[in-house]
Amino acid sequence: MYVPAHFDEPRPEVLHQLIADHPLGVLFTHGQSGLDANHLPFELNASEGALGKLHSHVARDNPVWQDIADGDDVLVVFRAGDAYISPQWYPSKHQFHKQVPTWNYMVAHVHGRVTIRDDERYVRGMVGRLTRTHEASQPVPWKMSDGDKDYIDMRLKAIVGIEIEVTRLVGKFKLSQNREVRDIENAGKTLVAQGSDVVGNAMLGCASDKAGKG
Repeated sequence: MYVPAHFDEPRPEVLHQLIADHPLGVLFTHGQSGLDANHLPFELNASEGALGKLHSHVARDNPVWQDIADGDDVLVVFRAGDAYISPQWYPSKHQFHKQVPTWNYMVAHVHGRVTIRDDERYVRGMVGRLTRTHEASQPVPWKMSDGDKDYIDMRLKAIVGIEIEVTRLVGKFKLSQNREVRDIENAGKTLVAQGSDVVGNAMLGCASDKAGKG
């Protein structure tokens, strides 16, 4: 991924938080059948290894877990949000007429080595943790013990675990940091007014930081 210096987000803790907040990642593999991409919910354990480990699962019928081998390099992409930016939102455009449209976004690219975890204990624990995390906001959280035991056992046997040791984190937060503070701020406010809160509020934070440094 091309990352100009002003869009670089190198802090592991910031990228870990992006993954925790937006856990549906795209797993890119290059196995025996060539390039493939799978959209999977991931659990991040930031304390495992130097940069953390990702845990997920795929359907046993999904050929990806047999197409790749333990130790293969993989890439997982997580996206926090994106938004079109009109040059009309930049006050400087109306003064100098030297702006063009762009697209802002916040992404984390996770490079790592994969291990296939085709064992019931790993899968049960990982699914249990994912369930607790994502059911926590429900009025009455569903838990695995709510289901018929034989049925849950059958469903767990139908999936295979995927573990990824993170070897490199690359973050790109493209939030108009290369523009004037007034441009970043007004575009951010416009996005928030339109309901694009994730990117809009991030841009407002960038505008505030840039104004403070100025």
